[in-house]
Amino acid sequence: MSEPQPHPHADLIAAARRAAQGAYAPYSNFPVGAALLFDDGEVVAGANVENASYGLALCAETVAVAAAMAGGRRGGLVAVAVTGPRMAPGAAPITPCGRCRQVLNELAALGGTDPLVLCVGPDAVQEVRLSALLPMAFGPASLD
Repeated sequence: MSEPQPHPHADLIAAARRAAQGAYAPYSNFPVGAALLFDDGEVVAGANVENASYGLALCAETVAVAAAMAGGRRGGLVAVAVTGPRMAPGAAPITPCGRCRQVLNELAALGGTDPLVLCVGPDAVQEVRLSALLPMAFGPASLD
């Protein structure tokens, strides 16, 4: 019997898990990490940041996109990994919320990419294209 092969994006998933360790999640106790992979190999990560005024909380994906854009990134998004806390076996993989799908779409649209989204769960990684998570997305081209 052969050993299982590591996931092709194991480094990206590991970056998301490391990012989750820096989450500020005192209200939900649900630390989330996200890591963005760009076409030049650079990885930008972020973690969720909660606020006592709950509506002001920032998701990990939004924090990562903001960091990437603040660093001058405008497109080139190839893949995204999203991971949450250690969950019970059998729990569903973490997926980006609707707001984060829209935020990811903005960055992807600037470079004309449809990034692979790695939704990481306790037992498996579900791979889905951003366009499948956010069909008929509103983006920069919608304003033309």
